[in-house]
Amino acid sequence: MEKIRVGMIGAGETGTPLLRQLLQAPFVEVVGVADLDFSRPGIAVARDHGVAVTANFMELAEQGDAVDILIDVTGSKKVREDLRRYLQFSGNAHTVILHERIALLMMSLSAGHLVETRHGELAY
Repeated sequence: MEKIRVGMIGAGETGTPLLRQLLQAPFVEVVGVADLDFSRPGIAVARDHGVAVTANFMELAEQGDAVDILIDVTGSKKVREDLRRYLQFSGNAHTVILHERIALLMMSLSAGHLVETRHGELAY
């Protein structure tokens, strides 16, 4: 069975519940999790599952076609812009960036109610 390879950017209150769901899905391979703050709960979850962690979200983008979807739940416009520029510059037409609003929609559908998000003051 082919798996959907996912990189998660943001491992806080928004990313952690989604990361847990992704790790339970037999058709998903989480290839890495990025966050500037290694004390975030999603970093511990990733490590517990043997998933690579990094403070540099671009390391996930640099994996090229080895990543099908980059899920950005940072709430940072700069992260989104940097990812888009890098994928365009590198010629990567394979990897898709999943915007935080779509991730929130997916999590809300799964939870049966609108999931709220909060972001700290980390600067990327």
